[in-house]
Amino acid sequence: MSWQQRLLPWEASDGAARTDAIFIFLLIFSILIILLVLSLIVGLSVRYRRGSPAPRKKLPEAISREWEIGWTSATFFIALFMFWWAGATELHFWRIPKGALEIHVIGKQWMWKIQHPSGASEIDTLHAPAGVPVKLVITSRDVIHSFYIPAFRLKRDAVPGRYNEAWFQATRPGQYALYCSEFCGLDHSAMHGQVVILSAADYAAWANAQPQGDSLAAQGREKFVALGCAGCHATGSQVRAPKLEGLYGQPVPLSDGRVVTADEGYLRDSILLPRKDIVASYDPVMPSYQGAATEEDINALIAYLKSIGPAGSSP
Repeated sequence: MSWQQRLLPWEASDGAARTDAIFIFLLIFSILIILLVLSLIVGLSVRYRRGSPAPRKKLPEAISREWEIGWTSATFFIALFMFWWAGATELHFWRIPKGALEIHVIGKQWMWKIQHPSGASEIDTLHAPAGVPVKLVITSRDVIHSFYIPAFRLKRDAVPGRYNEAWFQATRPGQYALYCSEFCGLDHSAMHGQVVILSAADYAAWANAQPQGDSLAAQGREKFVALGCAGCHATGSQVRAPKLEGLYGQPVPLSDGRVVTADEGYLRDSILLPRKDIVASYDPVMPSYQGAATEEDINALIAYLKSIGPAGSSP
């Protein structure tokens, strides 16, 4: 086992090496600065110790302007380089690849619930394939949690009433620890689990072995009818309401003049806080489903709304 593996957790995602490189660079740079300052302190302390012949009354010679410009510029460009490097790495983690496997994560005291697009659910365990981008849509049912996988160098808060997104691409099969890194109550220390990364063939076998049921989008279609949404929004409805076919990802003009994008957050707010963003030319008559729909129901509804295309096709 190398020194790096002893110092840091295993690198199990393509983003882990980038994060570790920044950490090691900052660690070495900080050590060099500490050694420089410490050597100056020790050197000056020894030179100007009590009883030493070092001159004390002579004023120090003025340092040339070229030296001052030089070290000021060097410090500026080093800081600028570190900012660029860290910023570019962080932006990489926010650019989710198109076509990534989408998995929903719900934090609650004191467990993680995982919802797969196939409809399978897990508690405190997340199965995913190696070599495939995986998009995580993270929220919380009660208090703030934080979804943390050390081997992937991935940490993202789970906030009630809000979706946070993250992604990873695992590089090697194995089992990796999963933690909540935000104090969330009495049993916070017990809120942990594991991420199981499988080869493509093993993941397909695992998925086929799960209890067969409706996909997340199909469950959302059932909820869409059961909650009465179809009475206003379905094609052919007599109620004048915004049409939902092909809505996801499109710009939506609002009554206050703003234009927003119909992403997961907008769809969630439209279900729970329908008066927050009122669509232009429509009356604010939609009821709130706060308390009537669980986090699982909302995830399913959003999956269904994302699945229906411009022609009104559904899964």
